[in-house]
Amino acid sequence: MRKSILLSVFLSITVAFGVSAQEVKPEEKKRESGHYDENKFRQMYQEMATPNMFRTASGAPGPAYYQQKADYKMDLELDDKNKKLYGSETITYYNNAPESLEYLWVQLDQNIEKPDSKTPLIENESLNKSISTDGFAKKYIEKPFQGGFNIEYVKDAKGNPMKYTINQTMMRIDLPKPLKNGEKVTFSIKWWYNIVNYMEQANNGRSGYEQFADGNRLYVMAQFYPRMAVYSDVEGWQNMQFWGRGEFALTFGDYEVNITVPADHIMEGTGVIQNKSEVYTAEQMKRWELAQKTFDKPVVIVTQEEATQAEKGFSDKKKTWKFKAQNVRDFGFSTSRKFILDAMAVDLPTNKPLAISIYPKEANPLWGDLSTKAVAHTLKTYSHYTFDYPYPKAVSVSAEDQGMEYPMICWNYGRPDDKGFVSNRVKYGMLGVIIHEVGHNFFPMIVNSDERQWTWMDEGLNTFLEYLTEISFDPNFPVDRGPASKIVPYMKGNQQYLEPIMTNSEGIYNFGANAYGKPATGLNILRETIMGHELFDHAFKTYANRWKFKHPTPEDFFRTMEDASAVDLDWFWRGWFYSTDYTDIGIKDVKQYYVIEQDPKEAQQQFNRRGRKIGDGQSMLKLVLEGSTEFKPELKNGFDASKVQALNDYLTKNYTAEEITALKSPRFFYEVEFDKPGGLIMPIIVELQFEDGTNETQVFPAQIWRKNNATARRVFATEKKVVKIQLDPKLETADIDVANNFWPKAEMESKFDTLEKK
Repeated sequence: MRKSILLSVFLSITVAFGVSAQEVKPEEKKRESGHYDENKFRQMYQEMATPNMFRTASGAPGPAYYQQKADYKMDLELDDKNKKLYGSETITYYNNAPESLEYLWVQLDQNIEKPDSKTPLIENESLNKSISTDGFAKKYIEKPFQGGFNIEYVKDAKGNPMKYTINQTMMRIDLPKPLKNGEKVTFSIKWWYNIVNYMEQANNGRSGYEQFADGNRLYVMAQFYPRMAVYSDVEGWQNMQFWGRGEFALTFGDYEVNITVPADHIMEGTGVIQNKSEVYTAEQMKRWELAQKTFDKPVVIVTQEEATQAEKGFSDKKKTWKFKAQNVRDFGFSTSRKFILDAMAVDLPTNKPLAISIYPKEANPLWGDLSTKAVAHTLKTYSHYTFDYPYPKAVSVSAEDQGMEYPMICWNYGRPDDKGFVSNRVKYGMLGVIIHEVGHNFFPMIVNSDERQWTWMDEGLNTFLEYLTEISFDPNFPVDRGPASKIVPYMKGNQQYLEPIMTNSEGIYNFGANAYGKPATGLNILRETIMGHELFDHAFKTYANRWKFKHPTPEDFFRTMEDASAVDLDWFWRGWFYSTDYTDIGIKDVKQYYVIEQDPKEAQQQFNRRGRKIGDGQSMLKLVLEGSTEFKPELKNGFDASKVQALNDYLTKNYTAEEITALKSPRFFYEVEFDKPGGLIMPIIVELQFEDGTNETQVFPAQIWRKNNATARRVFATEKKVVKIQLDPKLETADIDVANNFWPKAEMESKFDTLEKK
C-alpha cells in the first residue's frame, strides 16, 4: 500500500503539470461524422472463416472433421534408352465426407509439358532484342517437346471403361452412381509419357532427367502418375489448375509400387524397399545392417568404385524395385546407374529413421562429407520443435539445379566445380537446400496444407524451421531468411509489386520473399520479440501435433497459435499476413524534466483551475521542462531528493529506514513521444544509453498502440542522465527506416561515405 501512495504522488505531478487542452466555445464546436472501427486491434471476424463442427474456434479439428483416403497400387517401367515412363495404377478411393460424390477429380500434372499447355501463355512477354542461338531456336524454330500424359484407359473394378473428361491438368471421372458416405470405389488407369530434360525443356522443372556427358542420366521422378485431388470441407474439390508455381493439394493413402528399371541402376523412393536382398549384393546388405545401428557417421552402402563401374555399361537386363508406404500423400523416386549411396540411423525418442543420401561421383567429396549429416540434423531439429519424425527414412538426392520435396525423398542442388573446388556459396547453398527440402517432410508432407492455395503455409513455416536448423548446425551459417533485418529490402519496396502473404501463389511478384521470407520472418519476430520462446514453441508444437496427417487452413494455424499461448495476435496476423504495411516506428519528440519543490499556494491554484481541490498547505513537487522560463541551469545535475523537504517528510512517514534504502532514486525524467509512419503495429523496444557508458532496454507491448494507432508516449525516470535513446537496437521488428530511431537525431552514414573513408 505504501508504494502505491508514492505512485499516486507522481501521478498527481503528471496530471498537475501536463499540457492543458485549449478551451473551445460551444458555438465553435462542429459535430464530426461517425465511423466504423478501423482500429488495428479489432478482432478478425471479417477476415477469418466462421468456426464450425469441422474446424473449431480454437484452431483444432472439430468433432465432425473428416478427410478422404486414396490407396494406390502401381506397376511402372522406366525405359532409359528412350526416356519414357510406362505405368498402370489401381486406385481405391474412400468417401468419408458426409455428402455423396457424383464424380472424382484426378490431377494430371505432367500435362503442363504438353505442346498445347496453357502455362506458357499466361505470362507477359516482350521481345528480347539479344538472344542466344539455342534460345532462339528453342523458342521460335524447334518443335515443342511432346510431353504430357497419354491416357490409354480408365476402367472400373470389373474392367469396364469409365467416362472421363480432361481439362488441362485435371481429369474428371464420372461415376455410374453417387459415391455415398462410407463407401469406396476402385478404378484403374493406364498411361505413358515422354520424360523431359528438366534442365533444358521443362515448363515444370520439378521432375525429369539430368543428362551427363558420359551418356548416363539421373532421373528424379515425381508427378509421374494420375493423382487424386483433395476433397475437403473447405474447398470441396480442389479445382485450380496446375500452372507451374502453386504446388499440390493431395490426399493421404497407402502405396504399393513396383518400379522396373535397367538392372545396373540404384534407386531410392518413398516407402520401404520390400525386396532389398534382390536388388543389392550380399556385401551391400551387410552395409545396410551396419547403417541401421550407426548413429554418428554415414556408412557407405554403394561405394564410388561400384558406381563408377556401373556407369561404364548400359545393362539390357531389368530389375524391379518394390516399395510400400503407409499414410503418405504422394510418391517420388530417383534412379540412375551413377548413384553412390550412404546412410546412418537417427536417434529420436520414439523412432530410429535412416538418413540416406544418393549422389553421383560428380557430387563428391561434398556430398559424402555433408549430405547425410545434414539430413540427420534436420530430422532431429524439426522433431524437437514439432513431433518425432514418424517415417522410416529421409532421402537426399543430388540433382543439379534442383530443390524439390516428396514424402521421405527430395532432390537437392550443389556440387563441386569441374576442378573439384567447393566455394562457401555452393557449400552453404547445398546445406540450406537439403535442410529445407528434408524439412518439407514435416510441412506439408505430414502437416498437409494446401500448397495450391496457400504456398506460405508450407514454404513459410518450413523456412522458419530451416533457419533454426541452420544456425544450430553451424552458428556462423550465412542465413538469408529468418532474421527481421533480412526482409527489410522487400518490405520497403515498391508497393505496386507487393502483395499480402495471404495471396495465392500465382498472383505474387516476388515469390521467394513473399511466400518464404516474409512469413518465416513473421514467425521469428513472434518467437523472439512478441511471444517469447516458451509460449511460441508450445503453441507451434500444438499446431503441428493437432494437424499432423490432416489438412489445416490458415485460420487453423492463426487460431491455434493464440489458443495455445493466451496471446491475442489478431493485430499481428492482420498487419503481417493480410496487408503490405511495413514497420516504421520513430522518436518524434523528447522532453526533459527536472523536479523542484513547489509553493503550496501555487499548487492550490493549479488544481483549482482544473476544478479540483487539495488540502490547504499540502506540499507539492513540480516538474520543470528544460528550456522553460522556470528552468535553472543547476537543475541539469538532476533531482536531489535529499534537498526536497516535502518528499523527505513523505518517505519518513510511510517507510521504515530499511525500506527507504531499497527504493529507487530517480533523478532525471524524460517524456518520449513515439510516432509510427509505417502501418504495422509492433512492440516499442527502447534502449537508453547513459552518460557513464551503461545502457538499459525497455520493451513496451504492441498494445501500447491500442487506443491510438499512430502515436504513443512514455515517461522514463532514471537515476543516471540519458545521453542517447535508440529504438529497436537489435533490428528485431523489420523497421524499414532507422534514421528516425535515435535521439538526439543521428546522422546516417551512406555506403558511399563508408567506402570513401576506406
